[in-house]
Amino acid sequence: MCRRIAIACDHAGNEYKDALICHLRERGFEVTDYGCDGSCSVNYPEYAHYVCKAIQDGNADLGILICGTGIGMSMAANKHKGIRAAVCDNEFSTEMTRRHNDANVLCMGARVISREIALKLADIFVDSGFDGGRHAIRVDMLNELDS
Repeated sequence: MCRRIAIACDHAGNEYKDALICHLRERGFEVTDYGCDGSCSVNYPEYAHYVCKAIQDGNADLGILICGTGIGMSMAANKHKGIRAAVCDNEFSTEMTRRHNDANVLCMGARVISREIALKLADIFVDSGFDGGRHAIRVDMLNELDS
């Protein structure tokens, strides 16, 4: 099971990030906060990079990124080799992206979903595993696109 979570946000997601950190730590996860801290405008690609680098370097198993919609963070995250980031706003998609796509970064929009939903989706993300099998072939194909 994945136990180390890297998390970051832009100015739109700070309150959600703080709630997620508390929630995941209460569940026993090791959570590293890569910012931002506060509501002053920041550039989301910088914070996506911190989380992706932590995963690439082996310092985190999974990542969570929060911005206004989740879209910007996912676009920035997916520019990193070995990162499979997915924007999720419902339980089914969140579980399936772990089980079928082996997503390693969950992106959420603080202006799109409630804090309660964000906590629920984070739980599903960290509790779900990769099914492998025929899905492994597809993930391998995705990884080949990184080159």
